[in-house]
Amino acid sequence: MFAKTKKMKSCVLMTVFSAALMCATPLALAAQGDDNDDLEQLQTRLTNEWVMVRNDKIRNIQTFMRQEDGKQYRSFKVKASLDGTVDAAIDVFMNAQEFRKWYWEVIESRILKQVSAVEHYMYMVHRAPAGLPDRDVILHVVVERSADGGNATLRVNAVPDYIASKPPLVRMAAEDMTVRLNSLPGKRVQVAVEGYIDPGGKIPTWAINFIQRQAPYKVMVGLARMLNNDVEEVSVSKASGQ
Repeated sequence: MFAKTKKMKSCVLMTVFSAALMCATPLALAAQGDDNDDLEQLQTRLTNEWVMVRNDKIRNIQTFMRQEDGKQYRSFKVKASLDGTVDAAIDVFMNAQEFRKWYWEVIESRILKQVSAVEHYMYMVHRAPAGLPDRDVILHVVVERSADGGNATLRVNAVPDYIASKPPLVRMAAEDMTVRLNSLPGKRVQVAVEGYIDPGGKIPTWAINFIQRQAPYKVMVGLARMLNNDVEEVSVSKASGQ
């Protein structure tokens, strides 16, 4: 009798568990479908005008996209107001060896040629979505400072033929961007980035859509984290009297 009751309870539990799975699966699929629908709708209404993709009011980050005439892929723009200074932001962008700590899916990053304190050529390898070959890129980075030093512009342009290709890595045709840094009151900095990325080779639409939707936002979050670490280190140093 006890064995029969135990068996009946097990059957009831299995039935409830199965029903829960049946309910959960459509919801999960629906959530994925909604995201895909958003991407498709965004694609259909993109023009030369910027369209907002994300507005994170907590982190003060906004991302935008547009489809420029004559370009295969969408251009991006991201704006943010972050804790930190213009100098600290420049240090993060110019420290090529540290890109793995904060930039989008970076496996390797290093300086190829240091032209001056405000100009260099750097090499970077990006981890591609599953099933696709990783990408590498050579970037020429130049910093321009305003006369009073309060603002700065970083110009970043891919130079695909700077060194020979390294199969099986696919050389990116473009990872171009203009980064504008403006000082704000209270030791804050406004960061505005506009750019265009061409991953080179063949890449499915879903993959490039995913990267273009996620990468600009994630990069800005990473920059905010690096700047916050810098602020914390400065505070600790002051507190210890160093």
